[in-house]
Parts: sequence; C-alpha cells; structure tokens
Amino acid sequence: MNNNDIFKKLRVALQLRDDQIVEIMQLVDFRISAAELGAFFRNADHPKYMECGDQVLRNFLNGLVIHLRGTKESPKNAMDVIRQNQDAVKKNITEKPKVEFKPKTEFKPKTDTKKKPFNPKDKKPAQKIQVVEKVQYKNGKNKK
Repeated sequence: MNNNDIFKKLRVALQLRDDQIVEIMQLVDFRISAAELGAFFRNADHPKYMECGDQVLRNFLNGLVIHLRGTKESPKNAMDVIRQNQDAVKKNITEKPKVEFKPKTEFKPKTDTKKKPFNPKDKKPAQKIQVVEKVQYKNGKNKK
C-alpha cells in the first residue's frame, strides 16, 4: 500500500472534499492546488497520475490533527468536527438545487393570430430566369 492509497482511504473515511483538503493543508502552511490533489487520487495507469510523496502525506496528517483536535489554545472534540462534516455532506446531497431553464427573452405571441391555411395549389411557381445565354463552344476541331 503506497501513500496514494492511504490518502484516498482517509479522504473517503472522513468524507473530505478537495477544497477541505486544501484548507487542511493550509493549516500547516503547505500550499497545494486542487489540480495537484486530483492527480494523487487518479488511477495509477492514468497519464496525469502523480505519486504522493512522504512530505505531502506528512503535512496532510499534521494538518488533519489540527483540523480535528484544534490547537493547544482552542482545543476541539474530533467527533464533533466529524459529525459536522457528515451533516454538511448529507445536507449537500439532499438539497441539490434544481436548475430551471429560463429563456433569455420572454415569449411574446404574435399580434396577428389569423393565419391563412396552407394550400400549395394556390401559389404558382415563379418562372426561372436564365442568367446566362446558351453558348456553343468551338474548340478548334471540326466535327464531321
């Protein structure tokens, strides 16, 4: 089992999102982007896969301790933090906003509601106007 597997299992067990992991890393002054995190969580055969180094995992674990337990000045109960996180996850799952399609412009019906019935026999096709006259080309060969 490598560092990537440990990182994935902790993420799933604690139900952490990428933005939460970035915040946890910033608690120990370790800056990492969400794209770099995504590379750690990819499959090993993916072209953008990246090995999670010891330093990254160590900083995550140290940040996780601060996130769950708090600092010496302001201690927290770890189970309370985990419950708050689980409640937030459940809330996000149950309360997904439904996106309604709204057209940019409102529908305005035409004022003239009287329409003539379609009858193709009434219309006569317009006569085609020949733009170019018929021309005989002589390519220099006499035909017999």
